[in-house]
Amino acid sequence: MNKTIRRASVFTLLLVLALLGRATWVQFYEGQALADDKDNRRNAIETYSAPLGNIIVGGRSVTGSAATKSSDLKYKRTYKDGELYASVTGFASQAYAPTQLEGIYTDLLNGTDTRLKSVMDTVTNQRAEPGNVVTTIDPDVQKAAYEALGDKKGGAVAIDPKTGKILAVVSTPSYNPSELTDANTAGAAWKRLTTDPEKPLTNRALRQPLPPGSTFKLVVAAAALENGLYSSVDEKTDSPDPYRLPGTSKDLSNENPNAPCTNATIRTALEYSCNNVFAKLAVKLGQDKVKGMAEKFGFNDDRLDVPVRAYTSVYPSDMYPSQTALTGIGQFDVTATPLQMAMVSAAIANGGKLVSPHMVSQITNSGGDVLQDYDDKADSKEIVSSSTAEQLQSAMQTVVEQGTGTNAKVPGATVGGKTGTAQHGENNSQVPYAWFTSYGKSGSSGKEVAVAVMVEQSNAARSEVSGNGLAAPVARAMMEAALKD
Repeated sequence: MNKTIRRASVFTLLLVLALLGRATWVQFYEGQALADDKDNRRNAIETYSAPLGNIIVGGRSVTGSAATKSSDLKYKRTYKDGELYASVTGFASQAYAPTQLEGIYTDLLNGTDTRLKSVMDTVTNQRAEPGNVVTTIDPDVQKAAYEALGDKKGGAVAIDPKTGKILAVVSTPSYNPSELTDANTAGAAWKRLTTDPEKPLTNRALRQPLPPGSTFKLVVAAAALENGLYSSVDEKTDSPDPYRLPGTSKDLSNENPNAPCTNATIRTALEYSCNNVFAKLAVKLGQDKVKGMAEKFGFNDDRLDVPVRAYTSVYPSDMYPSQTALTGIGQFDVTATPLQMAMVSAAIANGGKLVSPHMVSQITNSGGDVLQDYDDKADSKEIVSSSTAEQLQSAMQTVVEQGTGTNAKVPGATVGGKTGTAQHGENNSQVPYAWFTSYGKSGSSGKEVAVAVMVEQSNAARSEVSGNGLAAPVARAMMEAALKD
């Protein structure tokens, strides 16, 4: 064999060995990554080769599957009352990654969760029958919130304080998940929804924190009582009106100049939403104590899963005293989601104990056997003492009975609440956010509910934007639905 042929043979052998090495690497080291790649169509073909499991609300499936005319994607996801439940279900799409419960429980709903496999499935390596997700959502409360929000842009959450079950998660404007399920038509809907300035795909109930305004005064009041600053909500405070922000020449005034806010008690300060009282309380407590109380309620928790990951509600650090004062009225860099403010009311309503909020009760196999029960796993932690909780309940009742929250009254129920109107834009140049958080307890059925509502924008004139005017009626509708016998 001459030198040229020998060199060509060696080079060819090296190429073959390189190809074999690369094939081995792909097969044994990159195979799973390639299989899991979102652009691998085989995954979509496998997922939609059979009907998916379902998401259950109030004993009824709000999802389904329908046969398609596609040659390889045999089924697509369908939704019943899609816009009503979009903030709960999210969407499962042939073209885009699933969201919300559809995304969290993908393996369960498509049958690849190993807990679903029978012995025969394991032997034959067949995909198991898909499982189902049973939610805690109450369809009546969900519908009441959705209809009450109407054409307003906002979010609302309702929680059972005793169990932590989330009874409603609503975000408006909503969208129809069915528009995104079919790969052949989803593109146009996706472009329209993602470029819509109203941001219908944003879950405002769980994932859009905004300044909570005066609803945050409940947290400051809790901190004042728990730290012994005042022994009772009926003890006079040392609160000049107006209050000069420390280190500045700016006076902080109240919305109602005629309100009895000078040296007001915490009860009166909540009733009239006195800014001077809570700004000074925050400064007197100091940012660390206010932050500590906020974090006990759930602020600054970046791993709040319900099981959807909620966006972090924030209480800031490293502030000047003047900035700390503004946090006392839910401004400066304080932000909260409706979920977070519902958690505040839930803990107060439940004697100071917060049961972990969750919107999935159980996951089951196709036969209804429970694979995991989340109701049994819900833990409880003490946020404030029972004495502090009772005093805050009483003060919140005063707000609804004769204060700034009268639109939240529910016949036959004990209701306590707190309004909030948060400034928006530089120098409050844009329409404020309207907030209301509350709890309700039925006098006949024993049912309880905690609610938070945020209205980001509405058709109301700026002068008519208030927590009592826009958000409290939504909360009332939700509480009526939750407390009915």
